[in-house]
Amino acid sequence: MLRAERNVGGMKRAMLGDKPHRAQSLNAHNVIIGIMATIAVILPFIPAPLAIAQEVSDSDGSRTEFTATVVNTAAEPQGKPPGMVWIPGGEFSMGAAINGHGSCEMPMDSNDSGPIHRVRVDGFWMDMTAVTNEEFEKFVKATGYVTIAERVPTKEEFPTAPEENLVAGAVVFSPTDHEVPLNDHYQWWSYVKGANWRHPLGPQSDIKGKEKYPVVQIAYPDAEAYAKWAGKRLPTEAEFEFAARGGLAGKIYVWGDDFRPNGKWMTNTWQGKFPVKDAGEDGFTGIAPVKSFPANGYGLYDMAGNVWEWCSDWYRPDYYAQLPKAGSVAINPQGPDASFDPSEPNDKKKVHRGGSFLCNDQYCSRYIVGTRGKGEINTGTNHLGFRCVKSPGSDKQQAAQAKQTAIVR
Repeated sequence: MLRAERNVGGMKRAMLGDKPHRAQSLNAHNVIIGIMATIAVILPFIPAPLAIAQEVSDSDGSRTEFTATVVNTAAEPQGKPPGMVWIPGGEFSMGAAINGHGSCEMPMDSNDSGPIHRVRVDGFWMDMTAVTNEEFEKFVKATGYVTIAERVPTKEEFPTAPEENLVAGAVVFSPTDHEVPLNDHYQWWSYVKGANWRHPLGPQSDIKGKEKYPVVQIAYPDAEAYAKWAGKRLPTEAEFEFAARGGLAGKIYVWGDDFRPNGKWMTNTWQGKFPVKDAGEDGFTGIAPVKSFPANGYGLYDMAGNVWEWCSDWYRPDYYAQLPKAGSVAINPQGPDASFDPSEPNDKKKVHRGGSFLCNDQYCSRYIVGTRGKGEINTGTNHLGFRCVKSPGSDKQQAAQAKQTAIVR
């Protein structure tokens, strides 16, 4: 059901059988089912692309419309980092407008993407692509870092979980062998022991020959650790959307309003009957290598589809509704002070953006620019990755901070 679908990673404790979060004890099968519920949140029901509108009525009856993007005209600073592109920043209309109140007899799942509101962001550099397997491997070799999916859950974390349930692993999409109702995501997710970034689908899989593919099975702390090592950071949700829009205003997709302009595939999504078989009409079944589809107006690849990407903002469904109260334009918004998901108020969640190769107009169309995802910070999947950003002058700031730390010591 949709509430569970939206609770990405939120029920992990219950999935492991930790009794304080669930009245009855869970056997190993129920633990797996619970973990699947935790992650599958990333695949919500939302209306098909044609339900997107260019304006939406606020609850008080006022109209909020997309208006022109005003791009900063300042020149790109010197010292461009390798593999990154300059995003000039500016003022734009942020969010997604949905015309309607539901689909498939489910609550409309993009209510958290409105109202449309004006935002101003400063310029920054952004990774041209999602971080790849070969890039993440360099980080791991240099630091010895162990991702969350590779760590065995501990009794300290889950004190009442059965010992046999505490195994390292991750959630993997598992196609069904026949058509199924799309109201039970348990049917197409499996918890796989030994699944991690090196083995995205489980121990039988690996990343040999996939150096240019996005790294997946990455939890938020994993992405944050990589960014710090690289001298970068994770993007805010506002930065991600400004960059994804590529200078366009109010468009449905990062490239325009036509899903396949002149019959051309623009992103990696699901074709065919979901969740049975991806027909691969776009050239790929599953994840595609980076740069497999055209870049957007800023020269960024895969800002929609292929893999979801972490943002630094805490998730709240009502955050956009709160912003206009602070002023007509939100300047460099950093997200709410804390996470709050009414369906799972005790779980810490960050924003996901971009959608993935599993998105489709039957079940999840979050490749639509402006729509949002969310995930519990310690949960990764085989369709979730990340990319980094860097602000001008950040090297000097980091050097100054390091110097100050040395002085304090």
